[in-house]
Amino acid sequence: MLAAAAGIGALVNNMRADKAASAAGAVLAPSGAQGEDQLAIPVGAADAPSTLTVWEDFRCPSCRMFESEYRKTIHELERAGAVRVEYHLATIIDGNMGGSGSRHAANAAACAQDAGRFLPYHDVLYDNQPKETEDPFADDSHLLALAGKVEGLESSPGFKQCVRGGAHNDWVAKSAEKFRTGGFSGTPTILLNGESVLPQKGSENISPANLKKWVTQANKGKKLGTAPPENPPVG
Repeated sequence: MLAAAAGIGALVNNMRADKAASAAGAVLAPSGAQGEDQLAIPVGAADAPSTLTVWEDFRCPSCRMFESEYRKTIHELERAGAVRVEYHLATIIDGNMGGSGSRHAANAAACAQDAGRFLPYHDVLYDNQPKETEDPFADDSHLLALAGKVEGLESSPGFKQCVRGGAHNDWVAKSAEKFRTGGFSGTPTILLNGESVLPQKGSENISPANLKKWVTQANKGKKLGTAPPENPPVG
């Protein structure tokens, strides 16, 4: 109940910020976004000893493959306080294949962040990813229907308006530009404490077991995070 109330409060506050930002011509970041230019959506304990940075695109087939293989491991590490995950959203498939589904899905995910439900909606989008050559994510009605799979999200105050109005489109564009100029080779790109682990870490290829090993090595002698999650799943 408290988490749900916090999510509603954050969404209402962000709606007010949206109006102010629009009037000032500023980019509206989703609630709780952090890092340079507020382009990172954090999940997990603020005091976790390591940070896993994930650059992804909701239309990217390789990102879905990564999700399928590593989601359980990443959630396990995050819930244990071993890592804080910072999600960065890109729109590379829109550029490569045409369409606007990457942008629309990223905006909808940012709207879900405002409601305190980013992570479950993030997972739903990947579980329902269309073929790369198709673009149903460009349809906001489809994205709202998928929101119905996350408890309480579709009915969150302002969520539909945020999605249909593209409240975070400029923020998504700024994130996409950061990806384009960041020297990355593609999505997904995964960094552990700023060091690339995907495509690979040195001469070692990534695997769930190796990811756990690398996090354990990085955290040696450090306390696991105990602070409340910054963006806990709701429901």
